[in-house]
Amino acid sequence: MKPFKKVLISCLLIVVLLFLGKFALERGREYFMKKAYPIEYSNIVAKESYANHLDPAFVYSVIKVESNFDPQAKSHAGAIGLMQMMPDTFDWVHLKMDSDIGYEEKDLYKPEINIKYGCKLLALLLEKYPQKSTALCAYNAGIGTVNSWLSDPKISKDGKVITNIPYKETKNYVKIVLDNYDIYRELYQFNSKGENIK
Repeated sequence: MKPFKKVLISCLLIVVLLFLGKFALERGREYFMKKAYPIEYSNIVAKESYANHLDPAFVYSVIKVESNFDPQAKSHAGAIGLMQMMPDTFDWVHLKMDSDIGYEEKDLYKPEINIKYGCKLLALLLEKYPQKSTALCAYNAGIGTVNSWLSDPKISKDGKVITNIPYKETKNYVKIVLDNYDIYRELYQFNSKGENIK
């Protein structure tokens, strides 16, 4: 074989190996990222995100940060389940839903109930505060706290969007949820019914 052909074949092999290596790296990265950012309870999340006009990626981001998909999670403050709802918030959302079904605090450990009420809460907050970061502040710090922040010009310039979150915990929470939201949107695609199609 002529030296030129050998060099050409070697170059082609290198290009093919580089391409395959890059493809393998991308697939490997996606595999590990999906392990780190799962979409557990997908039937419930799809149903409730669709019912509440929420992006499922946003719901998964909240669940990931709140409980890391542990339905038995309970915070030191008393927040319960996958979406870490406080019992009094659960009661408030229950009143807003005008439901005849009676639930108890222990029902918050059931994924279908926790996600249903957590999604309804997110929808109510996004209706009140259309900016995702402000709604997340309310999810973490409470509506009363956010309303007081919005009335403070040092925290909110327009009374609608919080530009300077004063609580470090809430500031970190909002950043992590929104970062996760970007990752979930990159990794998954959802159809109009909230079902994963990628």
